[in-house]
Amino acid sequence: MATGETFPLDPPRPRALPVPPPIGETAMARRLLVAAAVLFLALILALPLAGVFTEGLRKGWGAWLAAFADPDARAAIRLTLLVAAISVPANLVFGVAAAWAITRFSFPGRNLLVTLIDLPFSVSPVVSGLVFVLLFGANGLVGPFLKAQGIQVIFAVPGLVLATIFVTFPFVARELIPIMQAQGAADEEAALTLGASGWTIFTRVTLPNIKWGLLYGVLLCNARAMGEFGAVSVVSGHIRGLTNTVPLQVEILYNEYDFVGAFAIASALAVLALVTLVLKTFLEWRYGDELARSARH
Repeated sequence: MATGETFPLDPPRPRALPVPPPIGETAMARRLLVAAAVLFLALILALPLAGVFTEGLRKGWGAWLAAFADPDARAAIRLTLLVAAISVPANLVFGVAAAWAITRFSFPGRNLLVTLIDLPFSVSPVVSGLVFVLLFGANGLVGPFLKAQGIQVIFAVPGLVLATIFVTFPFVARELIPIMQAQGAADEEAALTLGASGWTIFTRVTLPNIKWGLLYGVLLCNARAMGEFGAVSVVSGHIRGLTNTVPLQVEILYNEYDFVGAFAIASALAVLALVTLVLKTFLEWRYGDELARSARH
């Protein structure tokens, strides 16, 4: 080594920036946030629900039960159950088929299909009802042809079913698409290599993996189908005893100043909403771990 030989100094190492302390809130701030959330829920959810039941029972249980003994109310309940019994299974089949196609295949128009599934979330239900009137009304595009064949859609049960299917079909599909995307297609491909048929793959592999998400979607779809007002109001014609669903019957009773009857019938819809919420919460509590495992699978 030569005398006086110099060596370059090592470049200075960057100094690590100090880690800022975690931002934490005081106990008082936590209490204020919790109190604000509870107050908001009480004002927006609890008080209106309590008001519905209080007004419906204002004249006692006898008047509450009498509201349901009215023939028009019973016809509205039967019609609501009929519309839900048709539209929910139809949306179940469509939702599973759409989710399967979107998550398992690549095809032209795939992104368009995803967009169309979200369409009822962005279109007003009243506008969707008007679209069906323009299509199937007496002066609509296909209304005169259907009328000549003796088929009535608008102001009849088929119109109510079509309008309900339109506003509720995203619920099942939107619940299943993220679950099936997270799961991937490895299980189906493994079953296919073992010689399983398509139906066997669906019933033995796919359906067990998506069953809880499917049930969530059906619950939400059913609740919306029974409580839909805007679209069915446009296509129903408000014919008492024939085309009035439960929400439309509530509106008629309220406009006739029969407040006890209106709120009594409305309390049935409130009970349906509460039952849906309780069932959803129970399923999340009881099968939450299994649902999380299937989503990570």
